[in-house]
Amino acid sequence: MPPRRPFLPAATLALAGALLPTIALAQAQSPNELNGTLSVTGVNQFASDLDKGGDAAWASVIVNGAWSRQVTPQIGVGLSLRYDYEKWRFSNPVAFQGQAPWDQLNALSLGINLDYAYAADLRFGVTPVIEWAYETGASASNVLNYGAIVSATKIFSPQLVLGAGVGVFRQIDETKVFPFLIIQWQIDDRWRLANPFRAGPAGGAGLELAYKFDDNWELAGGGAYRSYRFRLNDTGIAPGGVGENRFFPLFVRASRTFGAATRLDLYAGVSAGGRLSVDSAQGNQVGRDDYKTAPVLGLTLLHRF
Repeated sequence: MPPRRPFLPAATLALAGALLPTIALAQAQSPNELNGTLSVTGVNQFASDLDKGGDAAWASVIVNGAWSRQVTPQIGVGLSLRYDYEKWRFSNPVAFQGQAPWDQLNALSLGINLDYAYAADLRFGVTPVIEWAYETGASASNVLNYGAIVSATKIFSPQLVLGAGVGVFRQIDETKVFPFLIIQWQIDDRWRLANPFRAGPAGGAGLELAYKFDDNWELAGGGAYRSYRFRLNDTGIAPGGVGENRFFPLFVRASRTFGAATRLDLYAGVSAGGRLSVDSAQGNQVGRDDYKTAPVLGLTLLHRF
């Protein structure tokens, strides 16, 4: 059950490192074989106008490690550990009293995946996830996100795997439900339709259509929906409150492999339908604003071991 490539941070931001089961690949993994990936990603979302005045932008660095082992032909386990750092820049955000609602965001997440083969062609998975999501300087006593992902997949052939899942998460002080589809369809030798991202507290797995030019180059495009919440520190417009960012990431990806173990992914895309909001520690809305479609660039270096 080898872990999938890390999801695009530009399109997912502070996602927890929950493992989306890779059922088709799991069949090829020998019992007790250990697989893992380590990746580093840099992302920049360029300045976007806020509807009520001002603009916003951010840059991010993400480090992600994932490991998996097929314990028996029926049972697989996996572990994912991820750290996200975001640096935001606001210019005169009118909806937030002209002040930056937050500055530096952090998200540390841990996901444990359990995968069970009920039959040769039917598998079930459950992934409990915990995440600490907070602005630098926030109190550590109330920054926890937690929940679980459950999924079921049906293997129709080595080329086609379909399924569905749902993630239920408590994000700071709000419960969110994210249904998603699981698809791995090798249409032919070059075309593939699949989930590019892992499901997690920030949303479902998304969908991506990829074209393989040769053994080294691949081009793809896709999208998803993302929404995440985090605890604010005591120095802004809502001391100890909650910030939220939600948007639809749309992207194209160009990937270059270097041998069997290393890959470089270059992403370009946009964040569409974006909305930022701030609630007070008491749950009252302090400010909310939509932002225009914003261009995004991202780069991921991944190594398998």
